[in-house]
Amino acid sequence: MASRNEILRTLNDWLAPQDFKDYCPNGLQVEGTEEVRTIVSGVTASRALVDAAIEADADMILVHHGYFWKGEDQAIRGMKRDRIKRLLEHDINLVAYHLPLDDHPEYGNNRQLADVLGFLNPRPLGGLVWQGELSAPMAPRAFAELIGERLARAPLWVGDGSAEISRVGWCTGAAQGFIGSALEAGLDAYISGEISEPTTHTARECGIHYYAAGHHATERYGVQALGRALEQAFGVSHRFIDCDNPV
Repeated sequence: MASRNEILRTLNDWLAPQDFKDYCPNGLQVEGTEEVRTIVSGVTASRALVDAAIEADADMILVHHGYFWKGEDQAIRGMKRDRIKRLLEHDINLVAYHLPLDDHPEYGNNRQLADVLGFLNPRPLGGLVWQGELSAPMAPRAFAELIGERLARAPLWVGDGSAEISRVGWCTGAAQGFIGSALEAGLDAYISGEISEPTTHTARECGIHYYAAGHHATERYGVQALGRALEQAFGVSHRFIDCDNPV
């Protein structure tokens, strides 16, 4: 058992949310019980994840995508009401970290994706984009197959670039707009979660391979690493629940 407030202080020390200009509140979003025995982590605080956390008798849900996004309807009704009502009824804390979790040098989505895909020397390129190298050059199609195997989801591959890929840039989630950073750095390929209509033309005309590997698929790993760290630091139970999303 651990104190909710101690866990939150530790998370804020680790992730430093005050250093980010984000689109949602980072940290505690819905207050629940003061004492925490079981933490469930997941990518998004969907109704499916909330229900699974209730079934697991969780005291805290830790996610990357929480609630209260800028520009959304502020009224607590419909889907938002149903989710929050379930949390309050079962006294479950909802804790979310968005950009701070993307960029953390140890627990972040970008750092964790590098480990999953086996990139060497992963490091920030600029902004939220990271870069690294492959252990050996790969053909573009073979690289697509590697991504599909490691993430259990075949990526969408577009672009016309070099015959072999050695230097790679990436940013998890909906970061297709940062492809320019990879181009400026002269990288062979760029990976993100999603793709927009202009991304295809940029990749083809500017000579780079682009892999849209799935928003959900690329952002499954930060919350798991963070949950494991809390388990070790506080002696609480942690379980990751993957509510699949094809996007």
